Amino acid sequence: MKALVTGSGGLIGSEAAKFFASKGFEIVGIDNNLRSYFFGDEASTEWNRKKVEDELKKAYTHYNVDIRDNDEVEKIFKKHKFDLIVHTAAQPSHDWAAKEPFTDFTVNANGTLVMLENMRKHCPDAVFIFTSTNKVYGDKPNELPLLELDTRWELPENHQYYNGIDESMSIDDCKHSIFGASKVAADVMVQEYGKYFDFKTAVFRGGCLTGPSHSAAELHGFLAYLIKCIASGKKYTIFGYKGKQVRDNIHSHDLVNAFYHFYKKPQAGGQVYNIGGARQSNISMLEAITKIEKLLGKKANYELSNQNRIGDHIWYISDVSKFKNHYPDWDFEYDIDAILQEMCAAVSK
Repeated sequence: MKALVTGSGGLIGSEAAKFFASKGFEIVGIDNNLRSYFFGDEASTEWNRKKVEDELKKAYTHYNVDIRDNDEVEKIFKKHKFDLIVHTAAQPSHDWAAKEPFTDFTVNANGTLVMLENMRKHCPDAVFIFTSTNKVYGDKPNELPLLELDTRWELPENHQYYNGIDESMSIDDCKHSIFGASKVAADVMVQEYGKYFDFKTAVFRGGCLTGPSHSAAELHGFLAYLIKCIASGKKYTIFGYKGKQVRDNIHSHDLVNAFYHFYKKPQAGGQVYNIGGARQSNISMLEAITKIEKLLGKKANYELSNQNRIGDHIWYISDVSKFKNHYPDWDFEYDIDAILQEMCAAVSK
């Protein structure tokens, strides 16, 4: 068995490479460390790529290739026969996307199309898994009747989305951010290859994806970056919503384990799954600061800005019931406390 993992130096890509290698797969990774171009040297994934290579040794083959380069990508597909493609490579920040919309769109949308077309030409029987985002819903979740509590925004318990937002939420008539729009294009294309060509494709619309392998930066990876700032004493800025904005966080292992369950029994028709920490694992900014301060034994140096990020969510919790209905043997192994404990331990080493 052989798997292609794009973005293999990143959080989810590296987790996928190690996870599927443990299941007996030969891993081919594509990553050209474009993240350092997006966010600077502190966000470089080189350390993590080397870690994956050291750990997996002969089970891993790396290509320093841009996913937009169809000629180079096709050489890889011609050389290897893939049973599985896990496409995680992306420009991941809605703030950064506004600086270079063309770069953002070509990486997220065109890069995904390059992967899909090469699958169609060279390994049409492969399973194709795409890491999408809750940003495809734009700021539609901000229209929900949220209540302001002491430390968080929250929905009334009798609301249809109290247990999380499911796939029925519209992606239309809302502000997506430039990043959200490019991910919508990729998201819909992955669905279309499943529906039009009857391929085994799946879209996983993630909440906050996190874990100790995150090369965090201010513009992406809020939980990892917050922990890094508190550990180092660096000032952290919370943008808008009084610090009470809520995110669900899913550990990279739990997400990749969901990929594995789909691979073993792929559903037809370009499936879409909302995937995140759900009610199992969610937290507000203020709540996260309190927990991290206690775990690290340090006080946070932060400030509240009245200006929220454009298109940012006030409250987002994923409803994962569709995936769990399709794959009842899958479940979370991490809750928010376990995630924070592991990540704080990692920066304390």
